[in-house]
Amino acid sequence: MDVEDAIRSRRTHKQYGREPVGEATLRELFDLARYAPNHHLTQPWRFRVLGPETRRRVEELAGEKEAAKLRRAPTLVLATAALSGDPVTDEEDLHATAAAVYAVLLGATSRGLASYWRTPGCFREPPVRNALGVGEGEQIVALIHLGARISEPPAKERAPLEDVLTVLP
Repeated sequence: MDVEDAIRSRRTHKQYGREPVGEATLRELFDLARYAPNHHLTQPWRFRVLGPETRRRVEELAGEKEAAKLRRAPTLVLATAALSGDPVTDEEDLHATAAAVYAVLLGATSRGLASYWRTPGCFREPPVRNALGVGEGEQIVALIHLGARISEPPAKERAPLEDVLTVLP
């Protein structure tokens, strides 16, 4: 699959097969993320694959409604940005981490995997952050859901190019 096909065919999936994504595939996806653009090569992205014990703890802390959503995917990956404290660098590093997450999503799509970028509200709460090992100097950017594709969500309508493009004189 070429990059344009991956961009156009990537979808948000909420249904997954049961098998977790293998470690080798995850490593390939995180390796792709390392090539995201980032100013001064700060490489701020951090990825944590949530194992069974961490998942159970987070589900307990999050409550049943959120836990049901977390159980949808067999593989959950937390993506955070390590921040420096400099406002300009931190802003750039958040954007760079978002680009790294998108690289993971596109890589997953090219491998036929289902994915979903979420930012659960409960992940802002100190007990959940602690359970995930997220320190003061990190900001959560995404909880990436990954797994085998079992359905194909329909394409969503996108704004026409003319609505989002301005050519300045």
